[in-house]
Amino acid sequence: MANREALRELQIRLASRLQAARSENLSVSSWLAVESAGQNYLMPLAQAGEIFPWTSVQAVPYTQDWFLGVANLRGGLTGVVDLARLLGHGAVRSEQALGESSLLALNAALEVNAALLVDRLAGLRSTEVFVNSEPPADDAPDFFGTTYIDAGGARWQELNLQVLSQHPAFLSISA
Repeated sequence: MANREALRELQIRLASRLQAARSENLSVSSWLAVESAGQNYLMPLAQAGEIFPWTSVQAVPYTQDWFLGVANLRGGLTGVVDLARLLGHGAVRSEQALGESSLLALNAALEVNAALLVDRLAGLRSTEVFVNSEPPADDAPDFFGTTYIDAGGARWQELNLQVLSQHPAFLSISA
């Protein structure tokens, strides 16, 4: 229950910060920052949807190991994808780790009924908080955008959720 309250408070804070930035003509954050399996990712706000606390997921047989199954989010069945495992970074999580994670639904405009399992929400980011950037590597997936480096040296990989949602690997959940 405490996780739901903390998530609700985070959503309220994010919404109020965005509203304040708009009304004050300040630079509005471009990304939702998340962590998954020790990796940092930036998701474009326009492509991200609602954030949910971890909920039970009904496994679907004969699917990829990164497709966790389906969950009831706001009365609709949503496919749940473990972002870290999809990108080849994660191991199976314990029940306790799952209880501390969140589900980030893709924006309905992307027309893919899916949510990404992430370990931690790290707030909003804009380009002003980064000191350097690098283009994606030549062999990077086409949904990888620029890698940004913050003042502490942490690397943040931009993920284009629209491209990811149409990527053949993402759409092919059968094992």
